[in-house]
Amino acid sequence: MTAALRHPIGPTTVDAWLDMAPPADGSRLELIYGHLYMSPAPSGEHQFAGYRLARLLEDALSAAGGPGLGLYVVPAVNVRISSAWRTALIPDVAVLTCPPTGASFAAGVLAAAVEIWSAGNSREERETKKAAYAAAGVPWLWTIEDVAGQVRLSVFQLGAEGYEQVATGTAAAPVHVPGPVPANLDLSRLKP
Repeated sequence: MTAALRHPIGPTTVDAWLDMAPPADGSRLELIYGHLYMSPAPSGEHQFAGYRLARLLEDALSAAGGPGLGLYVVPAVNVRISSAWRTALIPDVAVLTCPPTGASFAAGVLAAAVEIWSAGNSREERETKKAAYAAAGVPWLWTIEDVAGQVRLSVFQLGAEGYEQVATGTAAAPVHVPGPVPANLDLSRLKP
């Protein structure tokens, strides 16, 4: 059975999604297989973790050579995953290979996408987003979630068979992440 049969393509195109006004209440509107998915505005803890992670990534970029690397860390930007599959996502943090100018970015300029999973993110949504990033060729995917009060980071690198987990860790000890810029991250800094 193909993905098209399990997930019939909906009526909304990526261009139509881009033309929509952002929700006034701060919620996020993503497009998955032509269907609009609205998530409530991220919680304070969610926003704090994304902000702190972006700062940690900025620090790692600066330590590794800064602007000369051609990488830019930005929070919550529109990413056009696939027009054919009518999919566009908003990662919580993105590492771009181009200056962050404009309202949306092609998946091809993502060096990494970071998704901070909340309790409301279903398993199906998580797997669908992971598959979409992989199909679009995004080299690195990081996921962060709260597991029994502990921040857990999983780092995936795109390989020939899809994403392979190459690092994982919790706030108990610094976690070494190999890319897109090698860094040792103190995950305890992601909680207020």
